[in-house]
Amino acid sequence: MFCTPLEQFEIKVIQPLHFFNFIDFSFTNSSFYLILSSTLAFSFLKLAVWNIGKKENNNLDKLPFVPSRLQSIAEMLYDFVQDMIKQQAGERGLPYFPMVFTIFMFILFANLIGLLPLGFTTTGHLAVTLCLALGFNIGFLLLGFINHGIHFLKFFVPNDAPPLLLPLIVIIEVMSYALRTLSLSIRLFANMMAGHTLLFILSSFVLAFLNSNMSILAIVPFILVLAVIGLEFGIAFLQAYVFTILLAIYLNDSLNMAH
Repeated sequence: MFCTPLEQFEIKVIQPLHFFNFIDFSFTNSSFYLILSSTLAFSFLKLAVWNIGKKENNNLDKLPFVPSRLQSIAEMLYDFVQDMIKQQAGERGLPYFPMVFTIFMFILFANLIGLLPLGFTTTGHLAVTLCLALGFNIGFLLLGFINHGIHFLKFFVPNDAPPLLLPLIVIIEVMSYALRTLSLSIRLFANMMAGHTLLFILSSFVLAFLNSNMSILAIVPFILVLAVIGLEFGIAFLQAYVFTILLAIYLNDSLNMAH
């Protein structure tokens, strides 16, 4: 059968589930991998602190504690996101650290799972990234009004704006604020889809050469596949970082009304 590069993103129903014949709650492969990403992220952090809890339960406080490699990675990610929030939103943003750290870990694991054989990239679907971005941006908008009341509307009025152009500038500012949801979601979705599509195309070249009389030439696209896989692991972390740092910037706007 002929397979297209986008077939890997196809939603497949595992367990149909409908309510009132028009509400579809079917359990799909996307649903499964969303749950798997959340479970693996939670399990990773739970295992990372396992030795700490074990030490406390055994009253081994007097013994030197050597963190495991897993714990060291978890602490590095923890400090990385915490420093990011401090730099972008200041001390007022720290109460929201659990939320930002959770979404960072979820996106990171969702990106990495998609690189595994037979994996499915949930962040390669606009519906998933759009729901994440829309939920956060609505929350930040409400947070802005909760913290500043009606004065939060001043965020859409730049300082020293010419009075004659003020109505037009306000409309542009409101539109740019609303478009944050699209830019945030499309950036993650497009990067993940493009990378996996490129891997599929290069892998197709490898198979095509292996099935031809010029199988020796398969080494060239194979090397490119390995290089792109390594690049995709970096992009998986980078896109989780970009999504998170933008959330921290938007959080700062809601807390401090920085313009």
